[in-house]
Amino acid sequence: MALGRTVARAARVEQLGYDRFWVAEHHGVPGIAGSAPAVLLAAVAGATTTIRIGSAGVMLPHHQPLVVAEQFATLSAFAPGRVDLGLGRSPGFTAPVRRALRQNTADDHFATDLGELRRFLDGTAEISMHPQPASPVPMYVLATGSGLRVAAELGLPVIVGGPLLGLGGDPAPGLERLAEYRRTFRPSPQQSEPWVAVSTDVLIADTEAEAADLMLPEAWAMALSRTTGVFPPLVPVAEVRAATRTPRQQQYLEQTVAAAVAGTPAQVERRLAELFDRTGAAELVAAGSTFDRDALAASDRALGSLFGRS
Repeated sequence: MALGRTVARAARVEQLGYDRFWVAEHHGVPGIAGSAPAVLLAAVAGATTTIRIGSAGVMLPHHQPLVVAEQFATLSAFAPGRVDLGLGRSPGFTAPVRRALRQNTADDHFATDLGELRRFLDGTAEISMHPQPASPVPMYVLATGSGLRVAAELGLPVIVGGPLLGLGGDPAPGLERLAEYRRTFRPSPQQSEPWVAVSTDVLIADTEAEAADLMLPEAWAMALSRTTGVFPPLVPVAEVRAATRTPRQQQYLEQTVAAAVAGTPAQVERRLAELFDRTGAAELVAAGSTFDRDALAASDRALGSLFGRS
């Protein structure tokens, strides 16, 4: 059901005029059906015709660069000129998942693997990849502090979120890292100058209170994941309100709500404008979700309207 709704959401936001639809990679997480981005994107490609589709992202330490290149080259055959490859370095969510992925967190080959992957995609590797991409597949780095450094060295665009944006906290450290990325950026054939997208939860409703309620299901799931190690499926707002929670869980819930951009259309427009001014970002990656699918669809429509997309 979650996968079908994801594909349906992609088709819906395409009709609203959105530019891209991203999917992520997670393993062994009960509340997230996102273990195979390339497979899910193939379904999205079949249900859409114009919107760009991409991964935000494929966790490169889990895969061999050749396999990732082959998957996204194949995907580009089904959606020529529409495929973006976002790449991250996050480890598996739990120790059993990391063991199942044969992941040694002591080894860090991210920069080397990114370079190898790029050579496969642009045809300069020592072996020929089959199929070759039907059209160029741009690469993006889901960046933390060290990821920003790697992206600058390789001349790649970045998608930043979480603490780097300073939402609900101090933005200064993140802004310093973004400034360093721009200052040390080395132009590449793909990207002639630094490029930044910002990723955050965005939910819009008629009132501020309604928007805050929409954030509760995901915020509660995040609080549980931080305290129990399990990110569960989202539940209705009433169930979140009735749940018994520890002081620590309440703290995490409040932190997640504070870091989101949620409110009325005017409130969200103002907060996003401030975020773009502060970061100099070129694009927003909106990642909001909630239990109420009708309310989520209405939020997507309202966000599209803010950007003149509907």
